[in-house]
Amino acid sequence: MSESRDRITLIGKESVGKSALAAGLTGSRPADRNVEGSTVSSEIYRTDGFELVDTPGITLEADTETTREALAELEATDRVVLVVPATDLDRDLEELLPLVEGRPGAVVVTHWDRIDDADDAEETIAELESDLGVPVVPVDARRLTRVAADGGVAPDADSAAGADAGSTLEALRYAGSFPVETTTHANWEIEPSETILERPYMGPIASALVLLLPAVVAVWFANTIAGELDPIVGAALEPAVTWFEAAPLPEPVAAVFVSDYGLLAMGPFLFVWALPTMLIFALFMGAYKASGLVTRVTTALHPVMRRVGLTGRDLVRVVMGFGCNVPAVTSTRSCSDCTRCTTISAISFGAACSYQFPATLAVFAAVGMSWLVVPYLVVLVATTLFYVRLIAPSEARTTSLAVDRRTFLEWPRPRAIWREARSSFASFLTTALPVFAGICVVAALLEYVGALERLGDALVPAMGAFGLPAEAALPIVLASIRKDGIALLTADASGITALSPLQVLVAVYLAGVLLPCLVTAITVAREVSARFVAKMLARQAAAAIGFALALVWIGRLLTRLL
Repeated sequence: MSESRDRITLIGKESVGKSALAAGLTGSRPADRNVEGSTVSSEIYRTDGFELVDTPGITLEADTETTREALAELEATDRVVLVVPATDLDRDLEELLPLVEGRPGAVVVTHWDRIDDADDAEETIAELESDLGVPVVPVDARRLTRVAADGGVAPDADSAAGADAGSTLEALRYAGSFPVETTTHANWEIEPSETILERPYMGPIASALVLLLPAVVAVWFANTIAGELDPIVGAALEPAVTWFEAAPLPEPVAAVFVSDYGLLAMGPFLFVWALPTMLIFALFMGAYKASGLVTRVTTALHPVMRRVGLTGRDLVRVVMGFGCNVPAVTSTRSCSDCTRCTTISAISFGAACSYQFPATLAVFAAVGMSWLVVPYLVVLVATTLFYVRLIAPSEARTTSLAVDRRTFLEWPRPRAIWREARSSFASFLTTALPVFAGICVVAALLEYVGALERLGDALVPAMGAFGLPAEAALPIVLASIRKDGIALLTADASGITALSPLQVLVAVYLAGVLLPCLVTAITVAREVSARFVAKMLARQAAAAIGFALALVWIGRLLTRLL
């Protein structure tokens, strides 16, 4: 840290605008990344004179790692800024002021655009500053424009942004000291309007449909666009394939590029299927977060999910895994201690990431059975919920949800959506591409030396138990390294087209849930422990085998009856 910068720590509850405030005041990106818009570790924003530390949202009612980190950062700082929303000013100040007694700091009141009564607003800000003895600065952090206490807003947001940042930072520079045992009463009661998500019976159904929407869009894209692009991209690569086949290269090198499992054969899948699917989920989750919809959905689904051992907040983390398991696992730091490991297990088992899901769609499309995506998702959701119910500790089914306010809904801004989705895109470029390339190289070399054929022979009895041919063994094994290895099922076109719908469904399901990918397992080990990973792997493999065998038995029974 530069000695010329003053270090200031932002403290507040979740979804009050701390990250937007820090970015607006400094005009910079954080030095550390957040995950899908939720700060899961302290982030540092720097400007010429300040270093702002954006801490995770505090949930005093829950025993979360993120709350512990925020409180630890608070203990280590010299100056603190309480970030509280104008819509819930009294309650947030009542609960957070005891944490900062005697410390130098200031208060920033966000969501100021929700205040309609200008006269009362001006008087209240003055009273707060008098009661607390610290600067109280009202802002609309989302628009980066300072809103005066009289309720007025600068007509030109862009030209006012600099003045907003400057005046706010100046107030923070000359912070006072928070008093001891002080109470404040703004007496504002600003409640967001109710939607269908708050209705007792329709709310959970509507919320579930909201969470399924990205999957529906991804399926539509796969069936209408990706399926058409795949042969076009393949044809465009034909000259390169011809060149490698004719070039005087060592046979192993040529195999890495042009064999059935080579880079040129499997590489287009990553860009035609995986990249668009990842972007679809990342953009949807970004829009949900930026609009405030994710909190509404979390609250609506909590009563239902608690019965299986998760909270509504946990379910959102599982759905995040459909974009990428790694940030989803990291984001579980904001889950309660009694549900975090269960949530991680649910992500590992049932969150078909943006590499697994498009690989599954590609396999279904290759055999002309795109309709299998419906029974596949039904089986995946049902078995994941059953699995979670089996492994969840009993206390998890009685936990309360640490969401104490109903958020306002607004149209998400494109910049905010991209800010939420940017980390997933970066992870795709830096992690997915090299790992998938490694899978292709390993598979191509194994095929070249004849190891695949021998491996298939060794696994014939195991595949036979599931009614699958030996050729299905390799994709199932490689999917445990990287989930898009499922797409290797399409390498042997004649073999896969000979499979029945039940065989295709079982093969794809088993490859997807038998084990988490290697990157996910490593992430879980870092977040929890290697011991937990070993236990999770054994438990997940046993459950996956049991569910797959049950699926085979039920499928055969239905076939006979029909």
